[in-house]
Amino acid sequence: MAFAAFSTSTSAPEPAPRRKSPIALLLLLPGILYLVLFFLAPLVSLLLTSFQAPSEFGDVGQYSYAFRWENYVDVVAAYWPHIMRSFGYALIATVLALVFSYPLAYFIGVKARPWPLLQSLMLVLVIAPFFISFLLRTLAWKQLLSDESFVITSLKALSVLGPDAHFTGTPFAVIFGLTYNFIPFMTLPLYTTLERLDLRYLEAGSDLYARPFDVFRKITIPLSMPGIVAGTLLTFIPAAGDYINASRDFLGGPDTQMIGNVIEANFLVLQNYPAAAALSIILMSVILVMVSVYVKRSGTEELL
Repeated sequence: MAFAAFSTSTSAPEPAPRRKSPIALLLLLPGILYLVLFFLAPLVSLLLTSFQAPSEFGDVGQYSYAFRWENYVDVVAAYWPHIMRSFGYALIATVLALVFSYPLAYFIGVKARPWPLLQSLMLVLVIAPFFISFLLRTLAWKQLLSDESFVITSLKALSVLGPDAHFTGTPFAVIFGLTYNFIPFMTLPLYTTLERLDLRYLEAGSDLYARPFDVFRKITIPLSMPGIVAGTLLTFIPAAGDYINASRDFLGGPDTQMIGNVIEANFLVLQNYPAAAALSIILMSVILVMVSVYVKRSGTEELL
């Protein structure tokens, strides 16, 4: 009893809960208004458009608000090959970008640390493509890989390609374009993670007689997992919705059209706005589910 009374009498009073300052809310207000006006409002408008029905007495491109959920069934039935092709191309391009970018980021972030000038030069070379338009870069590759280009004619002369072989307009050309254009999005997050890697962990693994491959597999890769996850997300998400590389005017052809090309055609050419909106919602929803599962399985939920 005496001990209980003593502990009760000497316990410190609980601090009163702090009141939220209205200044903090005022500082958040511009950001909230920006998100509502330029993200939430367009998203709601897109969702409402996806349920629209053709006007009974309207011309082509005239629609009225309704709840026509059959729009989603129609676009999936009509364009499911384009949907599967988009995610297949994006997945392959993401894997290839990771294969090419990881050694490059490892060299810049780990091996080139003793030479800061070399690090800076290589980072500039990675970022340099951003100074050129995405369209111009893709158009340049179309010229380089056309049937009359020096590259293709040389490969045909060396019998590497057949006399009637084509590169542009094929899935290989589209995947090549996606991989090339999105490699910087994969390299920079990997470099950011590997540049902060504590090299003492690698030295400790070597001191414990681990083989270089085991050190890389058990130490380097797990510690660089946040960069891998961030890089794959930054590559896969825009690649799945890309419509430039697969366009017939660039590296694609009739059989390489992706969901982005279908959305563009329905919106700008066919004026089928509900179909374009429904495809956009489907693309966004599938990507959101895939990203959530991927981040959950990789153990980096803090990235969400």
